[in-house]
Amino acid sequence: MDVPAAAPDPGGVSPSGRDPIEQFLADVLHTIPPEPRPTTGRPPVLPALVLWSAVLVCLLRGQPRQQAIWRLVSERGLWDWPRVQISDEAIYQRLSRAAHDALRTVFDAITQVFLARPAGRWEQRFAPFATEVVALDESTLDPVRRTLPALRGTAAGDAGRLVGKIAGCFDVRRGLWRAIRTTDQPHQNEKVFARSLVAGLPVGTLVLADLGYFAFRWFDDLTRAGYWWVSRLRQETSHHLVHTLYQRGLPGQEGWVLDALIWLGAHRADRSGYLARLVAFQVNGTCWRYVTNVTDPTVLSIATIVACYRARWTIEQAFLVVKRELSLAFLWSAKPVVVWHQVWAALCLAQILQGLRGLVAQAADVELDDVSLTLLVRNLPLYAREGKDPWPTIIGEGARYGYIRPSTKRRYLVPEVPADALSPPPADLVRTRTPRYAGRRCG
Repeated sequence: MDVPAAAPDPGGVSPSGRDPIEQFLADVLHTIPPEPRPTTGRPPVLPALVLWSAVLVCLLRGQPRQQAIWRLVSERGLWDWPRVQISDEAIYQRLSRAAHDALRTVFDAITQVFLARPAGRWEQRFAPFATEVVALDESTLDPVRRTLPALRGTAAGDAGRLVGKIAGCFDVRRGLWRAIRTTDQPHQNEKVFARSLVAGLPVGTLVLADLGYFAFRWFDDLTRAGYWWVSRLRQETSHHLVHTLYQRGLPGQEGWVLDALIWLGAHRADRSGYLARLVAFQVNGTCWRYVTNVTDPTVLSIATIVACYRARWTIEQAFLVVKRELSLAFLWSAKPVVVWHQVWAALCLAQILQGLRGLVAQAADVELDDVSLTLLVRNLPLYAREGKDPWPTIIGEGARYGYIRPSTKRRYLVPEVPADALSPPPADLVRTRTPRYAGRRCG
């Protein structure tokens, strides 16, 4: 598929007077060649490109229902395409028969447009030692409503109402989805998709993930592939201290700090193959413990470790945008394939919104967290209805109207370690050993 060579310019005016999100969507979709005519039988009355465009536009306009799709294409027509005389039942049948990831191609095209833009100030200075910075996580879809005819009478906790879950790899610097995986198994272990989510990322990428991904084999595989990683240390994980880089105070005391090289797994039955680094400190009565394969504290300081792990929450916020702002909490159908169409449509629109947010941050020369994604989602369509160009206000007067404001993220107290206080490890320190994995649901 051919895609536009560059992302939309937030200083330009839509020639059609459309919502900027809808205009960008139209530009991407119009680059997709039409489906080939069938060799036998009559061609479909409703072209696939028109169908998927209508699905995306209805979700964007806050009309997440199949009937709204039918009315749009048959009553008013969409963009430059003429009205298509088709029944609502035909729409239901087309959505039911299509592949569940039919919109993945559109999602990939949108992603490539925004990944092609130059790096912003925030991207260049966040964890500069890493090639890329990504976060991994999963989100279970909300239960399908019991008011749908196929599910009337089912219990509130019925497992049949859970369609599945989404696993994602999120680019922390750019604020974009890098990869998405879906499954109809809502209780599937997080580690099943982990390796496929990071496949293809450039060597030197920093991977951030919560304790659901914690496993010695997973950490060793990342290190072997040339990736960096940071994780919280799971409670009661055995480890063996090899060398103390820095220590202040005693464990359990306020102000205690430890920076040391360790072996994960102190027992022969379950142990990692690569030397890791443990950072632990106690602030305001809380003890924080992190592990990483970046063993040089001059490359990755304690403060940067904390900042990186905090940045992992950007993927949680991205999932929240998909569910809350794009109506994914309201599911169209009890048919799983139709639900997945809605999921992919929401992800396509979320990717556009995240990309536009990055462009605003770059144009205003602010950090990504300082741009309100919620206000962009809610107010861009209002400008389109009034025929106004939103960018002079959002960028030029963003601080006045709240589009650009200091981030409200919680600030953490992090101990500072003077560089001259570090005790470097001996040059002949052994950094690899024969691993042994106990096989505890490691994916």
